[in-house]
Amino acid sequence: MTGDHMHESHPDIIKRLKRAQGHLASVINMIDSGRPCLELAQQLHAVEKAIQQAKRVLVQDHIEHCLDAAIGPLESEQQSRIDEFKAIARYL
Repeated sequence: MTGDHMHESHPDIIKRLKRAQGHLASVINMIDSGRPCLELAQQLHAVEKAIQQAKRVLVQDHIEHCLDAAIGPLESEQQSRIDEFKAIARYL
C-alpha cells in the first residue's frame, strides 16, 4: 500500500468494505430476482452495518494515531485528557 495516510487498520477496512461490496451485489441480484421486501430490507441492513463498522474502525484509528501526532508532546495532565477523549470516542 502506498500513500501518506495509510494506517495499520486499513487492510482490515478494505477487507470489510470488499465484503460489504459483495453483499450489496447479492442484494441487487435478490431485487432482480423478485425476493420479498422483508428479506431485502434485512440484507440491506446487514450491508449498512458492515459499512458503519468500517467507518467506525477508520475514525477510531485516525483518532488513536493521528491525534498525538497533530498535538505533539504534552504534559501528563494534558495527555490524560487526550487519553480520556480517545477512550470515550470508542463508544461512538
